[in-house]
Amino acid sequence: MKIAIIGSGNVGGALAQQWIKAGHTVLIGAKLPWSEKNIALASKIGEARFTSIENAVKQSEIILISTPPTAVFELLEQMGDVSNKVIIDATNSIMKNPEPYKTVYHCLSDQTNATIVKCFNSTGFENMMNPIYNGQGIDMFMAGDSENAKSVATQLALDCGFASCIDFGQSDKVELLEKFALAWINLAIMQNHGRDMAFKVVRR
Repeated sequence: MKIAIIGSGNVGGALAQQWIKAGHTVLIGAKLPWSEKNIALASKIGEARFTSIENAVKQSEIILISTPPTAVFELLEQMGDVSNKVIIDATNSIMKNPEPYKTVYHCLSDQTNATIVKCFNSTGFENMMNPIYNGQGIDMFMAGDSENAKSVATQLALDCGFASCIDFGQSDKVELLEKFALAWINLAIMQNHGRDMAFKVVRR
């Protein structure tokens, strides 16, 4: 797949490295001058993968957004035409939402003709870099109305090493999935369990 990553912090950087290893074509949409995190990531994946946001989107079929939620309005101007593309919303609006929208997912659904899926928001970047615990892959989770976008998210999750990508439901479950992310943040950070913890669904 040809993937544009917008927001190359910890999450975007981890997913870029994993998807490159899996054989995908990855471009990083970034503004100049580069941030320290961009420079550090470029040293790992190569400067040639960095380009403007508009150019990265134009050359890709999949777009991952992992920026602060309120940045979405600026991104809408910079991305250009996203018709017939899949956008993966990896943001969380639990602290601050992109008003008047509840989440970035809802904003993108209203403002673009792309197909949207919420995914890669429910755990820490360390788990995206290494989703294996005691020989088993942990689970990723997704929500949204597009079955096509969900199939893309599922494949990309598997390519990272996750055991599965569990469907939380349609767009009415997007906010629930963001609150699920807050549960991980609460346990890992606020309750001091540490970031090396993850969720896995087990069945009898």
